[in-house]
Amino acid sequence: MHDNLTSARPSVPPPHGHAVRLRAAAAFKAAAPALGAYAVVRVTGLVVFWVAASLAGKDALKLLGGRWDSVWYQRIAEHGYRYTATLPDGSVHSDLAFFPLLPALERAIAEVTPLTVRGAGITVAWAAGLLAAWGIFAVGARLHGRRTGVVLAALWGAYPTAFVQSMAYTETLFTALAAWALYAVLRDRWIVAGGLCVLAGLTRPSAAALVAALAVTALAVLVREYRAGDRKGLVRRHARMLAGVCLAPLGWLAYVVFVAVREDSPFAYFEVQAAWGNSIDGGRALAAFIVGLPLPAALGLCVALGLLGWLVALCVRQRQPLPVLVYAIAVVVISLIGSGYFGSRPRLMMPAFPLLLPPAVALLRLRTTARTATAVGVLALASAAYGAWTLLGSGPP
Repeated sequence: MHDNLTSARPSVPPPHGHAVRLRAAAAFKAAAPALGAYAVVRVTGLVVFWVAASLAGKDALKLLGGRWDSVWYQRIAEHGYRYTATLPDGSVHSDLAFFPLLPALERAIAEVTPLTVRGAGITVAWAAGLLAAWGIFAVGARLHGRRTGVVLAALWGAYPTAFVQSMAYTETLFTALAAWALYAVLRDRWIVAGGLCVLAGLTRPSAAALVAALAVTALAVLVREYRAGDRKGLVRRHARMLAGVCLAPLGWLAYVVFVAVREDSPFAYFEVQAAWGNSIDGGRALAAFIVGLPLPAALGLCVALGLLGWLVALCVRQRQPLPVLVYAIAVVVISLIGSGYFGSRPRLMMPAFPLLLPPAVALLRLRTTARTATAVGVLALASAAYGAWTLLGSGPP
Protein backbone atom coordinates (compact mmCIF):
# COMPACT_ATOMS: atom_id res chain seq x y z
CA MET A 1 0.00 0.00 0.00
CA HIS A 2 2.80 2.39 0.85
CA ASP A 3 4.47 1.74 -2.50
CA ASN A 4 1.20 2.33 -4.35
CA LEU A 5 0.60 5.62 -2.56
CA THR A 6 4.14 6.73 -3.30
CA SER A 7 3.88 5.93 -7.00
CA ALA A 8 0.57 7.75 -7.22
CA ARG A 9 1.95 11.07 -6.02
CA PRO A 10 2.19 13.77 -8.71
CA SER A 11 5.72 14.48 -9.89
CA VAL A 12 7.24 17.66 -8.54
CA PRO A 13 9.03 19.78 -11.12
CA PRO A 14 12.67 20.54 -10.30
CA PRO A 15 13.49 23.98 -8.93
CA HIS A 16 13.96 26.70 -11.54
CA GLY A 17 17.71 27.00 -10.97
CA HIS A 18 18.15 23.25 -11.36
CA ALA A 19 16.13 23.27 -14.59
CA VAL A 20 18.30 26.07 -15.97
CA ARG A 21 21.44 24.10 -15.14
CA LEU A 22 20.04 21.03 -16.86
CA ARG A 23 19.23 23.01 -20.01
CA ALA A 24 22.68 24.62 -19.98
CA ALA A 25 24.34 21.22 -19.60
CA ALA A 26 22.29 19.81 -22.48
CA ALA A 27 23.15 22.81 -24.67
CA PHE A 28 26.85 22.46 -23.88
CA LYS A 29 26.74 18.74 -24.64
CA ALA A 30 25.13 19.45 -28.01
CA ALA A 31 27.75 22.10 -28.80
CA ALA A 32 30.75 20.09 -27.57
CA PRO A 33 31.68 18.69 -31.04
CA ALA A 34 31.65 22.21 -32.48
CA LEU A 35 33.73 23.59 -29.63
CA GLY A 36 36.15 20.71 -29.99
CA ALA A 37 36.48 21.19 -33.75
CA TYR A 38 37.00 24.93 -33.33
CA ALA A 39 39.58 24.39 -30.59
CA VAL A 40 41.54 21.92 -32.73
CA VAL A 41 41.60 24.38 -35.64
CA ARG A 42 42.75 27.27 -33.47
CA VAL A 43 45.34 25.19 -31.58
CA THR A 44 46.73 24.16 -34.96
CA GLY A 45 47.09 27.83 -35.85
CA LEU A 46 48.76 28.64 -32.54
CA VAL A 47 51.21 25.72 -32.76
CA VAL A 48 52.27 26.69 -36.28
CA PHE A 49 52.69 30.31 -35.19
CA TRP A 50 54.58 29.33 -32.02
CA VAL A 51 57.05 27.22 -34.01
CA ALA A 52 57.52 29.98 -36.59
CA ALA A 53 58.03 32.61 -33.88
CA SER A 54 60.56 30.42 -32.07
CA LEU A 55 62.51 29.87 -35.27
CA ALA A 56 62.49 33.64 -35.86
CA GLY A 57 63.64 34.29 -32.28
CA LYS A 58 60.51 36.24 -31.36
CA ASP A 59 58.22 36.17 -28.31
CA ALA A 60 54.94 34.61 -29.46
CA LEU A 61 52.89 35.88 -26.50
CA LYS A 62 54.12 39.42 -27.04
CA LEU A 63 53.12 39.23 -30.68
CA LEU A 64 49.64 38.00 -29.73
CA GLY A 65 49.00 40.47 -26.95
CA GLY A 66 51.33 43.41 -27.34
CA ARG A 67 51.17 44.76 -30.89
CA TRP A 68 49.14 47.22 -32.93
CA ASP A 69 45.58 47.84 -31.65
CA SER A 70 46.03 45.60 -28.62
CA VAL A 71 48.56 48.08 -27.22
CA TRP A 72 45.96 50.85 -27.38
CA TYR A 73 43.38 48.73 -25.57
CA GLN A 74 45.86 47.84 -22.84
CA ARG A 75 46.83 51.47 -22.38
CA ILE A 76 43.15 52.37 -21.93
CA ALA A 77 42.75 49.51 -19.44
CA GLU A 78 45.69 50.77 -17.40
CA HIS A 79 45.26 54.54 -17.60
CA GLY A 80 41.84 55.34 -19.04
CA TYR A 81 41.19 57.52 -22.07
CA ARG A 82 43.99 60.06 -22.12
CA TYR A 83 46.55 59.10 -24.76
CA THR A 84 47.16 60.62 -28.21
CA ALA A 85 49.92 60.01 -30.73
CA THR A 86 51.11 62.63 -33.22
CA LEU A 87 52.33 61.16 -36.49
CA PRO A 88 55.13 62.62 -38.62
CA ASP A 89 52.55 64.06 -41.03
CA GLY A 90 50.98 66.02 -38.16
CA SER A 91 47.82 63.92 -37.82
CA VAL A 92 46.72 63.10 -34.29
CA HIS A 93 45.53 59.64 -33.29
CA SER A 94 43.44 59.53 -30.11
CA ASP A 95 42.63 56.46 -28.05
CA LEU A 96 38.99 57.61 -28.14
CA ALA A 97 38.78 55.71 -31.44
CA PHE A 98 38.73 52.46 -29.41
CA PHE A 99 35.55 51.23 -27.74
CA PRO A 100 35.53 50.51 -24.00
CA LEU A 101 34.25 46.98 -23.36
CA LEU A 102 37.48 45.06 -24.07
CA PRO A 103 39.73 47.34 -21.98
CA ALA A 104 37.14 47.28 -19.19
CA LEU A 105 37.25 43.47 -19.18
CA GLU A 106 41.04 43.49 -19.31
CA ARG A 107 41.25 45.80 -16.31
CA ALA A 108 38.66 43.84 -14.31
CA ILE A 109 40.38 40.50 -14.91
CA ALA A 110 43.83 41.92 -14.16
CA GLU A 111 42.58 43.32 -10.85
CA VAL A 112 41.10 40.05 -9.57
CA THR A 113 43.64 37.56 -10.99
CA PRO A 114 47.43 37.32 -11.17
CA LEU A 115 47.26 38.05 -14.91
CA THR A 116 48.74 41.17 -16.42
CA VAL A 117 46.54 43.38 -18.59
CA ARG A 118 48.15 41.78 -21.64
CA GLY A 119 47.42 38.30 -20.32
CA ALA A 120 43.88 39.34 -19.50
CA GLY A 121 43.37 40.55 -23.08
CA ILE A 122 44.53 37.24 -24.52
CA THR A 123 42.33 35.37 -22.02
CA VAL A 124 39.29 37.40 -23.06
CA ALA A 125 40.03 36.70 -26.73
CA TRP A 126 40.42 32.94 -26.24
CA ALA A 127 37.32 32.66 -24.05
CA ALA A 128 35.33 34.82 -26.47
CA GLY A 129 36.50 32.58 -29.31
CA LEU A 130 34.86 29.57 -27.66
CA LEU A 131 31.70 31.55 -26.91
CA ALA A 132 31.63 32.76 -30.52
CA ALA A 133 32.09 29.22 -31.83
CA TRP A 134 29.23 28.08 -29.59
CA GLY A 135 26.96 30.86 -30.84
CA ILE A 136 27.93 30.24 -34.46
CA PHE A 137 27.19 26.55 -33.97
CA ALA A 138 23.82 27.42 -32.43
CA VAL A 139 22.85 29.56 -35.43
CA GLY A 140 24.08 27.00 -37.96
CA ALA A 141 22.40 24.10 -36.15
CA ARG A 142 19.09 25.95 -35.98
CA LEU A 143 19.16 26.72 -39.69
CA HIS A 144 20.66 23.54 -41.21
CA GLY A 145 21.19 20.97 -38.48
CA ARG A 146 23.89 20.15 -35.94
CA ARG A 147 26.46 18.83 -38.44
CA THR A 148 26.31 22.10 -40.34
CA GLY A 149 26.74 23.98 -37.07
CA VAL A 150 29.90 22.00 -36.28
CA VAL A 151 31.43 22.61 -39.71
CA LEU A 152 30.42 26.28 -39.61
CA ALA A 153 32.22 26.82 -36.29
CA ALA A 154 35.32 25.04 -37.60
CA LEU A 155 35.33 27.10 -40.81
CA TRP A 156 35.12 30.32 -38.82
CA GLY A 157 38.20 29.16 -36.90
CA ALA A 158 39.95 28.57 -40.24
CA TYR A 159 39.05 31.97 -41.71
CA PRO A 160 42.13 33.49 -43.44
CA THR A 161 42.63 36.11 -40.71
CA ALA A 162 41.49 33.82 -37.89
CA PHE A 163 44.83 34.40 -36.15
CA VAL A 164 43.22 37.62 -34.88
CA GLN A 165 40.86 35.41 -32.86
CA SER A 166 43.85 34.53 -30.68
CA MET A 167 44.97 38.14 -30.24
CA ALA A 168 43.89 40.81 -27.75
CA TYR A 169 41.59 42.36 -30.36
CA THR A 170 37.84 43.01 -30.30
CA GLU A 171 36.65 41.03 -33.34
CA THR A 172 36.28 37.75 -31.43
CA LEU A 173 34.37 39.34 -28.55
CA PHE A 174 32.13 41.17 -30.99
CA THR A 175 31.45 38.00 -33.00
CA ALA A 176 30.44 36.14 -29.83
CA LEU A 177 27.95 38.86 -28.92
CA ALA A 178 26.65 39.09 -32.50
CA ALA A 179 26.19 35.33 -32.92
CA TRP A 180 24.22 34.99 -29.71
CA ALA A 181 22.18 38.11 -30.51
CA LEU A 182 21.19 36.63 -33.87
CA TYR A 183 20.37 33.32 -32.21
CA ALA A 184 18.18 35.19 -29.72
CA VAL A 185 16.30 36.86 -32.59
CA LEU A 186 15.81 33.49 -34.28
CA ARG A 187 14.34 32.27 -30.97
CA ASP A 188 12.14 35.40 -30.77
CA ARG A 189 13.91 36.61 -27.64
CA TRP A 190 14.15 40.24 -28.57
CA ILE A 191 15.02 41.71 -25.17
CA VAL A 192 18.00 39.37 -24.88
CA ALA A 193 19.04 40.26 -28.42
CA GLY A 194 18.77 43.96 -27.66
CA GLY A 195 20.87 43.59 -24.51
CA LEU A 196 23.58 41.73 -26.40
CA CYS A 197 23.51 44.48 -29.03
CA VAL A 198 24.16 47.03 -26.28
CA LEU A 199 27.33 45.14 -25.31
CA ALA A 200 28.31 44.76 -28.97
CA GLY A 201 27.87 48.52 -29.38
CA LEU A 202 30.38 49.04 -26.57
CA THR A 203 32.82 46.74 -28.37
CA ARG A 204 33.04 47.81 -32.02
CA PRO A 205 31.47 50.40 -34.34
CA SER A 206 30.41 47.53 -36.62
CA ALA A 207 27.62 46.92 -34.11
CA ALA A 208 25.69 49.13 -36.53
CA ALA A 209 25.31 46.01 -38.69
CA LEU A 210 23.72 44.14 -35.80
CA VAL A 211 21.39 47.03 -34.99
CA ALA A 212 20.37 47.15 -38.66
CA ALA A 213 19.64 43.41 -38.64
CA LEU A 214 17.24 43.78 -35.73
CA ALA A 215 15.60 46.93 -37.07
CA VAL A 216 15.05 45.60 -40.60
CA THR A 217 13.67 42.31 -39.28
CA ALA A 218 11.26 44.08 -36.93
CA LEU A 219 10.12 46.40 -39.70
CA ALA A 220 9.50 43.45 -42.01
CA VAL A 221 7.38 41.76 -39.33
CA LEU A 222 5.29 44.88 -38.78
CA VAL A 223 4.81 45.57 -42.48
CA ARG A 224 3.86 41.96 -43.22
CA GLU A 225 1.19 41.87 -40.52
CA TYR A 226 -0.08 45.34 -41.39
CA ARG A 227 -0.52 44.40 -45.04
CA ALA A 228 -2.23 41.17 -44.01
CA GLY A 229 -4.86 43.29 -42.26
CA ASP A 230 -3.90 42.13 -38.79
CA ARG A 231 -3.57 45.73 -37.53
CA LYS A 232 -5.45 45.77 -34.27
CA GLY A 233 -3.06 45.79 -31.33
CA LEU A 234 -0.07 45.49 -33.67
CA VAL A 235 2.30 47.55 -31.54
CA ARG A 236 1.14 46.02 -28.27
CA ARG A 237 1.46 42.53 -29.69
CA HIS A 238 5.08 43.17 -30.59
CA ALA A 239 6.03 45.25 -27.58
CA ARG A 240 9.00 43.05 -26.66
CA MET A 241 10.30 43.10 -30.21
CA LEU A 242 10.08 46.89 -30.36
CA ALA A 243 11.71 47.19 -26.94
CA GLY A 244 14.61 45.04 -28.13
CA VAL A 245 15.04 47.17 -31.24
CA CYS A 246 15.01 50.38 -29.19
CA LEU A 247 17.51 48.89 -26.76
CA ALA A 248 19.92 47.69 -29.47
CA PRO A 249 21.70 50.96 -30.42
CA LEU A 250 22.11 52.28 -26.88
CA GLY A 251 25.63 50.93 -26.33
CA TRP A 252 27.00 52.50 -29.50
CA LEU A 253 25.11 55.75 -28.86
CA ALA A 254 26.33 55.89 -25.25
CA TYR A 255 29.95 55.80 -26.36
CA VAL A 256 29.41 58.38 -29.10
CA VAL A 257 27.81 60.68 -26.52
CA PHE A 258 30.66 60.04 -24.09
CA VAL A 259 33.21 61.13 -26.71
CA ALA A 260 31.09 64.16 -27.61
CA VAL A 261 30.93 65.29 -23.98
CA ARG A 262 34.61 64.50 -23.42
CA GLU A 263 35.70 66.55 -26.44
CA ASP A 264 32.95 69.16 -26.16
CA SER A 265 31.81 68.59 -29.73
CA PRO A 266 28.68 66.78 -30.93
CA PHE A 267 30.60 65.16 -33.81
CA ALA A 268 33.79 64.45 -31.87
CA TYR A 269 33.60 60.67 -32.33
CA PHE A 270 33.44 60.99 -36.11
CA GLU A 271 36.25 63.54 -36.05
CA VAL A 272 38.41 61.14 -34.05
CA GLN A 273 37.73 58.34 -36.51
CA ALA A 274 38.45 60.63 -39.46
CA ALA A 275 41.82 61.52 -37.95
CA TRP A 276 42.60 57.79 -38.00
CA GLY A 277 41.53 57.67 -41.66
CA ASN A 278 38.40 55.69 -40.86
CA SER A 279 35.73 57.91 -42.41
CA ILE A 280 33.04 56.58 -44.75
CA ASP A 281 33.81 57.42 -48.37
CA GLY A 282 31.48 55.05 -50.21
CA GLY A 283 34.33 52.85 -51.45
CA ARG A 284 36.46 55.52 -53.15
CA ALA A 285 39.56 54.58 -51.12
CA LEU A 286 39.12 50.91 -52.07
CA ALA A 287 38.77 51.80 -55.75
CA ALA A 288 41.85 54.05 -55.61
CA PHE A 289 43.83 51.29 -53.90
CA ILE A 290 42.93 48.79 -56.64
CA VAL A 291 43.78 51.26 -59.41
CA GLY A 292 47.17 51.92 -57.84
CA LEU A 293 48.16 48.24 -57.79
CA PRO A 294 50.18 46.48 -60.48
CA LEU A 295 47.87 44.85 -62.99
CA PRO A 296 48.28 41.22 -61.79
CA ALA A 297 47.64 42.23 -58.16
CA ALA A 298 44.67 44.40 -59.17
CA LEU A 299 43.14 41.52 -61.14
CA GLY A 300 43.70 39.15 -58.22
CA LEU A 301 41.99 41.54 -55.84
CA CYS A 302 39.07 41.96 -58.23
CA VAL A 303 38.72 38.18 -58.36
CA ALA A 304 38.71 38.06 -54.55
CA LEU A 305 36.00 40.74 -54.43
CA GLY A 306 34.06 38.79 -57.04
CA LEU A 307 34.25 35.67 -54.87
CA LEU A 308 33.01 37.74 -51.94
CA GLY A 309 30.05 38.92 -54.01
CA TRP A 310 29.38 35.33 -55.06
CA LEU A 311 29.31 34.25 -51.41
CA VAL A 312 26.79 36.99 -50.64
CA ALA A 313 24.66 35.84 -53.60
CA LEU A 314 24.81 32.25 -52.31
CA CYS A 315 23.60 33.44 -48.91
CA VAL A 316 20.63 35.11 -50.61
CA ARG A 317 19.89 31.99 -52.68
CA GLN A 318 20.17 29.91 -49.52
CA ARG A 319 17.29 31.99 -48.14
CA GLN A 320 19.00 32.71 -44.88
CA PRO A 321 16.65 34.29 -42.31
CA LEU A 322 16.38 38.05 -42.70
CA PRO A 323 18.32 39.05 -39.53
CA VAL A 324 21.20 36.72 -40.42
CA LEU A 325 21.34 37.90 -44.02
CA VAL A 326 21.08 41.61 -43.21
CA TYR A 327 23.79 41.31 -40.57
CA ALA A 328 26.25 39.57 -42.92
CA ILE A 329 25.66 41.97 -45.80
CA ALA A 330 25.89 45.00 -43.52
CA VAL A 331 29.23 43.84 -42.07
CA VAL A 332 30.61 43.40 -45.60
CA VAL A 333 29.33 46.80 -46.75
CA ILE A 334 30.71 48.60 -43.68
CA SER A 335 34.08 46.92 -44.24
CA LEU A 336 34.27 48.01 -47.88
CA ILE A 337 32.94 51.59 -47.84
CA GLY A 338 35.41 52.94 -45.28
CA SER A 339 38.59 54.81 -46.12
CA GLY A 340 40.76 52.91 -43.64
CA TYR A 341 43.85 50.77 -44.14
CA PHE A 342 43.11 48.17 -46.83
CA GLY A 343 44.95 45.34 -45.10
CA SER A 344 42.47 45.47 -42.21
CA ARG A 345 39.39 44.84 -44.33
CA PRO A 346 39.54 41.01 -44.26
CA ARG A 347 39.80 41.24 -40.47
CA LEU A 348 36.84 43.62 -40.33
CA MET A 349 34.76 41.11 -42.31
CA MET A 350 35.63 38.19 -40.04
CA PRO A 351 32.50 38.65 -37.84
CA ALA A 352 30.32 38.03 -40.94
CA PHE A 353 30.21 34.30 -40.19
CA PRO A 354 26.91 33.69 -42.10
CA LEU A 355 28.99 34.02 -45.30
CA LEU A 356 30.45 30.63 -44.37
CA LEU A 357 27.08 28.88 -44.27
CA PRO A 358 27.03 27.99 -48.00
CA PRO A 359 30.57 26.48 -47.86
CA ALA A 360 29.63 24.60 -44.67
CA VAL A 361 26.58 23.07 -46.35
CA ALA A 362 28.66 22.27 -49.45
CA LEU A 363 31.36 20.51 -47.41
CA LEU A 364 28.75 18.27 -45.86
CA ARG A 365 27.81 17.05 -49.33
CA LEU A 366 31.11 15.20 -49.48
CA ARG A 367 30.46 11.51 -49.20
CA THR A 368 32.15 10.84 -45.87
CA THR A 369 32.88 12.66 -42.63
CA ALA A 370 36.57 11.92 -43.18
CA ARG A 371 36.55 13.90 -46.43
CA THR A 372 34.82 16.83 -44.78
CA ALA A 373 37.33 16.74 -41.91
CA THR A 374 40.23 16.56 -44.38
CA ALA A 375 38.97 19.58 -46.29
CA VAL A 376 38.57 21.58 -43.08
CA GLY A 377 42.05 20.43 -41.98
CA VAL A 378 43.64 21.68 -45.20
CA LEU A 379 41.92 25.06 -44.75
CA ALA A 380 43.08 25.18 -41.12
CA LEU A 381 46.70 24.58 -42.12
CA ALA A 382 46.51 27.23 -44.84
CA SER A 383 45.02 29.68 -42.35
CA ALA A 384 47.72 28.81 -39.82
CA ALA A 385 50.51 29.39 -42.33
CA TYR A 386 49.05 32.71 -43.41
CA GLY A 387 48.55 33.76 -39.80
CA ALA A 388 52.15 32.97 -38.86
CA TRP A 389 53.44 34.86 -41.89
CA THR A 390 51.29 37.89 -41.08
CA LEU A 391 52.06 37.99 -37.35
CA LEU A 392 55.77 37.76 -38.01
CA GLY A 393 55.54 40.65 -40.48
CA SER A 394 55.64 44.36 -39.76
CA GLY A 395 52.20 45.58 -40.79
CA PRO A 396 49.03 45.33 -38.70
CA PRO A 397 46.31 42.87 -39.68
